[in-house]
Amino acid sequence: MTKQHTLAIGLDGIAVAETDLSLVDGINGLLVYRGHWARDLAIHHTFEEVAHLLWFGHLPSDQELATLKDKLKANRELPEHVKGILKLIPADVDMMSVLRTGVSALGSSAQSWPPSIDEVISLAAKMPTIVAYRFACLEGHEPVAPNAELDHTANYLYMLKGEQPNPAHVRALDAYLILTQEHGMNASTFAGRVVTSTESDLISAISAAIGTLKGPLHGGAPSEVTEMIEAIGTKENAEPWLRNKLESGGRLMGFGHRVYKTIDPRATALRVVASELSANDPWFDLATHVEKVGLQLLEEYKPGRKLNTNVEFFAAAVMRAVGLDDNLFTPTFAVSRVVGWSAHVLEQAAKNRIIRPQSNYIGTMPE
Repeated sequence: MTKQHTLAIGLDGIAVAETDLSLVDGINGLLVYRGHWARDLAIHHTFEEVAHLLWFGHLPSDQELATLKDKLKANRELPEHVKGILKLIPADVDMMSVLRTGVSALGSSAQSWPPSIDEVISLAAKMPTIVAYRFACLEGHEPVAPNAELDHTANYLYMLKGEQPNPAHVRALDAYLILTQEHGMNASTFAGRVVTSTESDLISAISAAIGTLKGPLHGGAPSEVTEMIEAIGTKENAEPWLRNKLESGGRLMGFGHRVYKTIDPRATALRVVASELSANDPWFDLATHVEKVGLQLLEEYKPGRKLNTNVEFFAAAVMRAVGLDDNLFTPTFAVSRVVGWSAHVLEQAAKNRIIRPQSNYIGTMPE
């Protein structure tokens, strides 16, 4: 009889790497980036500072921060062939597929092994430009060139809207981008590390991660939260709509998390950000009512499961408040998460061993 391996469907409870990038403690609701509370980083630091922490292992000095900002700004422009591809892709192709294709088109023979920090910075700088360029094409507008006077998050909003962004919107989106830069060995990060473990290049690893994030069980929930809120429409309709969804076996989008068995710390932080931006917004008032009713019904239908609102619920509120279209929600997630993905790529490459799990054969044997 052939030996059977210990089975862990979905790799539940299996550690495949040691990392010093982040701690995700789902039991106690904790998220740490390299020894710092992610919540505190979102309040007191900027996208570039936290990216430096994840890429280099420490928060930057003033000179290190200036150097990183300069490198990001210098690498924002897209090659002409990538712009041409983004224009030619049919309008009905979803934004995540376009982003994956745009990133893949950045690959060249110059991509090296092991991947370098300069390659990482160049890619992180270009991803917002890919998203904004494609969005302009879909809207029938001339794409807005990157603005070297603006930092990373402000420039992203500027390219999307073609005007100087509201500072409150910049700070709110910056907080979101910080809180979603890194989150342990999630599906897309694992995909990127698997590709890297074969000694393939950075572009291939990030393309695989983007394709994984595209899946609705991983990166698609923020836009589905807004669709749910809009479908409910009124406070009076919240209870019957949500009850009907649960009765029919459906999921309430923005509730529950694969890892967190208590409140998602990112949701707690983004709730504050969203409430500050949306104090007089009827949509946000409805959303908080839906949250309250949803939590009550989940306790009724799934007692003891402790299903709380997750980061996607309030991410939707923040991105809506800063004026992003629904089809930009998941690409914006990728614009953030490329920092964590690439940090994992560098970490995997530094102590590489090909990732090669086993499977148990349950078919028949020859006679």
